[in-house]
Amino acid sequence: MPVKQNIPYSNGIFFITFTCHQWLSLISIVNGYDIVYNWFGVLKKNGHFINGYVIMPNHIHLLISFIETDQRINTIIGNGKRFMAYEIIKRLRQNNELELLSDLAENVESKRKLNNKKHNVWELSFDWKECNSSAFINQKLEYIHNNPCVGKWELSKSPVEYEHSSAKFYITGERVPFHVNNIMEMHDVEFEKKR
Repeated sequence: MPVKQNIPYSNGIFFITFTCHQWLSLISIVNGYDIVYNWFGVLKKNGHFINGYVIMPNHIHLLISFIETDQRINTIIGNGKRFMAYEIIKRLRQNNELELLSDLAENVESKRKLNNKKHNVWELSFDWKECNSSAFINQKLEYIHNNPCVGKWELSKSPVEYEHSSAKFYITGERVPFHVNNIMEMHDVEFEKKR
C-alpha cells in the first residue's frame, strides 16, 4: 500500500510526479494528452503556474508554482487526478476496452469502493519535491525534458522533438501544446496571499 505524504506547504514551486495504475500506458491508450492539458488549464485558471512538464504514456512530471489558496496542494493534485481519471475511463468505455476496465475495477481497495470509487486509474500516492534553489529547479527541468529520450522509452531522439513536453519552449523559445511560464518569471510572483 502506498504511503501518502502530505505537502506541508501552502505555496511554492514543486516537482510533482504521478503515475498511471500499475504503470499502464493509459494516457497513450486513450490518446489522453489533451485531458492532461485541460487539467493544466484548470490550474492556470485558479492562479497557479505550469513551469515545465512532460506527459509520458503512463506518467506525468511537472514543475508547478502553486500560489496560496484555501485548498491544500494535496487536494489540488487529488482533484486533478480525479478529473483526468473520469475522462480516461470515459474514453476506455468508448474504445470498448472491457478487459482493461475490468482490471482497473478489480484493483480498487474495498475501503475506496465504499466511497463509490469504481476504477484505479492512478497510483494512489504521488511524488513531490520542494524546489528551493535554481540549481535544483534546473536539474528537475533537465530531467523532465530528457525523460522521453532515455531508458526504455526512447520516444524521441532529442527533447525538442517530443511533442508533449515543455522542452521546445525552453530550448528554442517556440510555443508548445500548453503555454508554460518560464521559471525565471517566478521571481516576480507573489506566492502568499496578502493578509
